[in-house]
Amino acid sequence: MASDTAQQAPTAPAAPARALLPLILPALLVGVGSSLLFLGVSEAAEALQHVLWRNLPDALGVGRYSVLWMLVVLTATGVAVGLVVWKVPGHAGPDPATLGLAAAPMPPVVLPGLLLATALMLAGGPSLGPENPIIAVNVGLAFWLGGRLAPRMPGGLWAALAEAATIGALFGTPVAAALVISEALAGRQLRGLLWDNVFGPLVAAGAGALTTTLVAHPTFDLQLPAFGRPGWGDLLSALVVASLAAVLGMCAVYAFPYVHGAFRRLGHPMPALTLGGLVLGLLGALGGHLTLFKGLDEVAELARDPEGRSAGAFVGMAVVKLAALLVAASCGFRGGRIFPAVFVGAAFGLGAHTLVPAVHPALGVATGVLGMLLAVTRQGWVSLFTAAVLVSSPEILALLCLASLPAWLLVTGRPQMQLRADGTPVR
Repeated sequence: MASDTAQQAPTAPAAPARALLPLILPALLVGVGSSLLFLGVSEAAEALQHVLWRNLPDALGVGRYSVLWMLVVLTATGVAVGLVVWKVPGHAGPDPATLGLAAAPMPPVVLPGLLLATALMLAGGPSLGPENPIIAVNVGLAFWLGGRLAPRMPGGLWAALAEAATIGALFGTPVAAALVISEALAGRQLRGLLWDNVFGPLVAAGAGALTTTLVAHPTFDLQLPAFGRPGWGDLLSALVVASLAAVLGMCAVYAFPYVHGAFRRLGHPMPALTLGGLVLGLLGALGGHLTLFKGLDEVAELARDPEGRSAGAFVGMAVVKLAALLVAASCGFRGGRIFPAVFVGAAFGLGAHTLVPAVHPALGVATGVLGMLLAVTRQGWVSLFTAAVLVSSPEILALLCLASLPAWLLVTGRPQMQLRADGTPVR
């Protein structure tokens, strides 16, 4: 019966090779270009970060991460980004609280201001990553340039190529992009086979990832102690840590529209971002310098010594970082939420390991990141992929898949950390 049904089910016709071959060159160009733009912005932001957090405080005789300097730099960053949003043509794009990973093409006039605001944010220390604005800029550029150089190609294709290329560049592998694309295509009426639909974006993602790898040599592996053969206790640990991390993340998600509304009532980006910078400086003083910035380098520093802090210290850093992510995303800083959420989940997982030593540190980090990302991003594949690559342990994969199930039940159907234009949360 099942075989008869399978034989009767209609199959979508596969695209001929001649329909896919013309996609290769545009996809390669978009992939390389998207990666180079991401690397250029990152390099410029790192250079400015060295000036702000090393050269200047050393020259002034102030502690690099003293309370005073954190307050000064983060408040000044709020002022600088506020000026960009206020005065630069395009106002650095729409309210970032309304944007997710997928981005509609923005007009070219918006893109320089968005890039400038992103670089200032990355250098100044607010707890956001580069992913959302870099994707938006690459999508806008690809859509604009592609429409002029190859007007016969559909505009949506350029956006899909740029989005996939940027995700590949950000993670240094096309696998993340392939997972995001397949998740986005789920439920859509596809023309042709799935692999035909992802062919061009996967080429772009591969080119973007390879360019990033060859130029910057990134790595996500935290070099945590190796995880051996899983046992029943490990399964219980995975289920509990992922679920608790998801609950912690949902606290920020539920608070998001209220915090965003409080900043929005200020009525202007200058006071909102200046106040946001000041609050972030206070949170940095409370949590320490590791709770600043996008969090990827900082989580690697945490992982170097899983036993070096108490459970309270790890969990305290997770809470402070989550609060900083909430404030930065609410007050108008341009940035994404994936990388700071990784720090929150990793710190929470290390806290679970320190509190209960039977929780392996690699398992604690992976499941903490998994639950936090599910709550903050609502991207199942990205959450699983990111959690897995941080620990580079194939034995953990089965545990992560099982741990994602109760965590997903806790977050699905609930408000997301993204708002509509009227300030109500997306569901």
